[in-house]
Amino acid sequence: MKFNLENIIRENVKGLKPYSSARDEYVSDGSEMVFLDANENPFDNGVNRYPDPQQRGLKTVLAEQKKLDQRNILLGNGSDEVLDLLFRAFCEPKTDNIITLPPTYGMYKVLAGTNDIENREVLLTTDFQLNVDSILKQVDSYTKLIFICSPNNPTGNSFDEASILKLLKSFTGLVIIDEAYIDFSEQTSWVSRLKEFPNLVVTQTLSKAYGMAGIRLGICIASEAIISVLNKIKPPYNVNELTQAYALKRVANILRIQSEVTELLEQKRLLLQVLPKVSFVKKVYPSDANFLLVKVDDADKRYEQLLKKGVVVRNRSSQPLCENTLRLTIGTSEENIKLVTALKNLS
Repeated sequence: MKFNLENIIRENVKGLKPYSSARDEYVSDGSEMVFLDANENPFDNGVNRYPDPQQRGLKTVLAEQKKLDQRNILLGNGSDEVLDLLFRAFCEPKTDNIITLPPTYGMYKVLAGTNDIENREVLLTTDFQLNVDSILKQVDSYTKLIFICSPNNPTGNSFDEASILKLLKSFTGLVIIDEAYIDFSEQTSWVSRLKEFPNLVVTQTLSKAYGMAGIRLGICIASEAIISVLNKIKPPYNVNELTQAYALKRVANILRIQSEVTELLEQKRLLLQVLPKVSFVKKVYPSDANFLLVKVDDADKRYEQLLKKGVVVRNRSSQPLCENTLRLTIGTSEENIKLVTALKNLS
């Protein structure tokens, strides 16, 4: 059975007419105008006017960089808003279900609970790869979304291309590939395959490689038809003016971003040389991200010891398949020297 978008849109969303804001009805062309249409405060302070509800300036730059049409992009208040919109558009509460693949990003499960959607969990294999047969066995007529985080958080690895292709070809719902860490990977983004698979949705973020976690800006990339559905239900001004302005300035300086990514990858390479020599480190897992998952002798003990030395890492031992692991984000050269010094002085 082929994918049909109409089959998975919630009935109430199908007939929904999106809210039409003043800035939707009149789009400025830069001309000098008197704006009396939106009940705004007229005294100019830089933020007295409503922001562009479609973030056209920012989308223009992102579309050019990612070789996309603007109509394939939706921006949200962080990736979490983008993910929540997918639940609200395509999953009927108390009826539908999704599939997640632990250990993975925890917000998929939280959003499923928030939206009263059953979350069917299928563990990764022991080498942190997709168990495709087990995933497909969990699929039924009420399964609407499968979430794949690649490179994966907290494991750091990318998933086998053939496994993802099998899911895209076999599943009649949406396959969401969360590429929050793709800029650190040598893997090609699934954005390049968008036209091949109408059920493919890719989410990205400006929080990691772009260094803008504080402004909360997430990206959803999908077919024009899927983006149109999400635009129906997104809040009209979900990305504020300050966020748009800061992001536009930062994104335009792509050479600086690429330089920072290069530096972080070099720092990761150096850490990969040092960490296996630390006495209590049992394994350092392969990573395509800006962090390393490290298996140690006693994660609780080592976490507390590092805190006392002024270094905060993430204890991921509570996650399936991640017993006694610490997740170490790649920092600056100075920060990584402090980390390594601390690790070498633990007993």
